Amino acid sequence: MKYRKLGNTDLQLSEVTFGAWAAGGWMWGGTERKDAINAIRTAYSLGVTSIDTAPIYGQGTSEEIVGEAMKGVSRHSFQILTKYGMRWDLKKGDFAFSSKNNSGKAIDIYKYAGRESIIKECEDSLKRLGTDYIDLYQIHWPDTTTPIEESMEAVTRLIEQGKVRHAGVCNYDARQLEEAAKYIPLVSDQVPYSMVKRDIETALIPYCIENKKSILAYSPLERGLLTGKMLPGYKFSEGDHRRQVRFFKDENLKRTSEFLNRIKPVADEKHITLGQLVILWTLAQPGITIALVGARNAEQAIENAKAINSSLTEEEVKLISEHLAALELAP
Repeated sequence: MKYRKLGNTDLQLSEVTFGAWAAGGWMWGGTERKDAINAIRTAYSLGVTSIDTAPIYGQGTSEEIVGEAMKGVSRHSFQILTKYGMRWDLKKGDFAFSSKNNSGKAIDIYKYAGRESIIKECEDSLKRLGTDYIDLYQIHWPDTTTPIEESMEAVTRLIEQGKVRHAGVCNYDARQLEEAAKYIPLVSDQVPYSMVKRDIETALIPYCIENKKSILAYSPLERGLLTGKMLPGYKFSEGDHRRQVRFFKDENLKRTSEFLNRIKPVADEKHITLGQLVILWTLAQPGITIALVGARNAEQAIENAKAINSSLTEEEVKLISEHLAALELAP
């Protein structure tokens, strides 16, 4: 595994960071707890020392799984990245959407990052994770009902108390990031970025490069789309959110598959999978610090971690990008 510095801090994150959304089961058709724990432990054994989770992932389930998986491991040997600002147990803030929890019960999700809510969320996360500090604490989504200053001041208090080491944000644009940075030393922005979702290249990436902020790219495999394993006619489990996403319509599965077949010779030459090739391309893009990649079992965790055993030349990155420029997906 290779490691990169988080922003201007001394914290080193693994280039492949374990994304634990799917481990929580919510919106992914449920979870097999033993498989999820084994996936995290396997990833750690291969040098994946950084784990990203959130309270909303399974309404606490993902954080509990992370805590259980890392129980007994020296706390200073791994990094926990978690979040705040999405409540399923409080109707306050910006209504996000309605959903069902892992038991099938209807729940409403709100984006809320008020001061006292953040303090409570942090305490709850620490308990579920079985730790006394969080390495990177991130607002999950912007909350228009709470001043950014109030949210950042709450995190500042947590840093002063030693419960949080560093502050980050998620899903912020450059303007929001600049505003938040007035009130706290922000180190990162976690945003979606993949071969088929590159809008952050216009404004956010230049801002982060100039201001030495890390970009943590989530869904670099676009939730499985870019692994080469999803073909037209793919059947999703009940409760899997991807069945409603345009990327997974048969026409787009077909177009993506054709693109992946064009770049497959690069992967074959290196004896790596398409998914590993996509991870390497993502990490080679300007401004991207780490790739957050999910795994639901040990096999997937091994594949993700071992991507770093290979590398791409500038010419190979350019060739892949040229093929990518010809890919057009249906709306």
